[in-house]
Amino acid sequence: MTALNRLDRFRPNVRRGASAGPAEIQPETPVQDLPPRPVEWVVSVRDWIGFMAMVVGMFMAILDIQIVASSLAEIQAGISASQDEISWVQTAYLIAEVIMIPLSGWLARVMSTRWLFLASATTFTLMSVACAFAWDTNSMIAFRALQGFLGGAMIPTAFATSFILFPPARRAQISVLMGLTATLAPTIGPTVGGWLTQAFSWHWLFLVNVLPGIVVAILVLVFVRIDKPRPEMLKGFDLPGILFVALFLGCLEYVLEEGPINDWFEDEAIRTAAIASALGFVLMLWRELTVRNPVVDLYAFKDRNFLFGCIFSFIIGVGLYGSVYVVPLYLGRVKQYDSLEIGIVMMVTGLFQFASAPIAGALSKRLDLRLMLAMGLGLFGGGLYLNSGLTSDWGYWDLFLPQAVRGLSLMLCFVPINQLALGLLPPDEVQNASGLYNLMRNLGGAIGLATINTLIIDRSKLHQLRLAEMITDARLAAVQQLDAITRHFEPAFGEAAGKAALKLVASRLQTQAMVLTFGDVLLLMASTFGIALMLIPLLHKVGTAGGDSAAGH
Repeated sequence: MTALNRLDRFRPNVRRGASAGPAEIQPETPVQDLPPRPVEWVVSVRDWIGFMAMVVGMFMAILDIQIVASSLAEIQAGISASQDEISWVQTAYLIAEVIMIPLSGWLARVMSTRWLFLASATTFTLMSVACAFAWDTNSMIAFRALQGFLGGAMIPTAFATSFILFPPARRAQISVLMGLTATLAPTIGPTVGGWLTQAFSWHWLFLVNVLPGIVVAILVLVFVRIDKPRPEMLKGFDLPGILFVALFLGCLEYVLEEGPINDWFEDEAIRTAAIASALGFVLMLWRELTVRNPVVDLYAFKDRNFLFGCIFSFIIGVGLYGSVYVVPLYLGRVKQYDSLEIGIVMMVTGLFQFASAPIAGALSKRLDLRLMLAMGLGLFGGGLYLNSGLTSDWGYWDLFLPQAVRGLSLMLCFVPINQLALGLLPPDEVQNASGLYNLMRNLGGAIGLATINTLIIDRSKLHQLRLAEMITDARLAAVQQLDAITRHFEPAFGEAAGKAALKLVASRLQTQAMVLTFGDVLLLMASTFGIALMLIPLLHKVGTAGGDSAAGH
């Protein structure tokens, strides 16, 4: 008997369809202690309060991925860290969080949604306080790792709850809410972090979590009642699976974060981590596909819509985190904007994202979700393409249209992706699948950023060489421009005017090389979304979010 057949003996017999709800589970052996409900059920005020508390907790966890990005210099000075060490304030959080996300589904079944989220929110808040009072580099890195690991469960648990708690007819508006939360947090993270640091101090990057963290923990404790703990799942505890997942994802995240800085496989530590990650991946596949009670159930990928939903989530992660990284980098390095000015430009995306939310909710009830997803991916890629023509003279209004188009596209991407990937899974599989789904978005961001950083380094060097070849004695225009700058500097610099002119020309060359590099990166990201559009026909057609029956399963 194959491993697949052995596992399927313990799987529920579920009729797949858009109306699949808790009442349709017909297990051979009980797998989830969910209260029986009709196909359409009423969500109580109590459930709404508990769920909204979970959404706030998820927002905090996602926000903390990016909130320190614009304030690393201030943190570095505060804890006396070196340039190499300070990057680990970000890296430690990401590595720890990406390990926890796929484990959250199993933990939610063992502890229940209520107790897992309560533990995650409480410890996340405590570690936020610890980060604010970190006394040196080692303590900060340790506290950030614990903050990311302990808080990482909030993101997939909130996503899973949105599909378990609400009936199919309500999932359009819930998907809009979850999409806004998941995309707005990384968009505004650097801006919020820069403002807090300028207005108060870097300590408030972490202390800002305390009050909402306490409120979230209390509300979850009092109002969340979705499922019950299943301590019997601890029998046959899959410790090797957890270790293999941690080895694979932890080392992979390290390679992606440190690779662009350390010349990738030229560095011994990067090579070692890459080998360890590959070994962890193979061992994880072997373990999780053969053990009776896997900590990460990879069989969710048998569902075609879930598989392609994860691929699209990965691509969205590339675009979302990549654009939030590249555009502020351009504004800071080329335009010399401070964090507040960058925030004003980036705010356009958030405003149009909010404006598009009701449009996306309405369209999801009327359009084929595949068509809606194609519109979203096309608009996002189009916004990146418009951005790729940037010059060193671009300002707020030049960036307005590309930012607006991307903002409009985000909800048109997230609402159908959420429903296509998770909406047809039976409730007992949603918690595990939600972890894998959210993991793919984070991996998309991590792999995308690593690729972007490598491209910036390589393409910048290439453009500098090409531009330098154009500034020679053989080019009359270049000679005349250099002479004009030298004459302009002579009153102030005297005999050193020539050197000052050359330095200015070199600076302008470097700036133009940087602009061309950012354009290349944005164009490549746009082409990724073009490729994604070709995958749309591979999705099964499903019913609209309004509750029409699914087709194609």
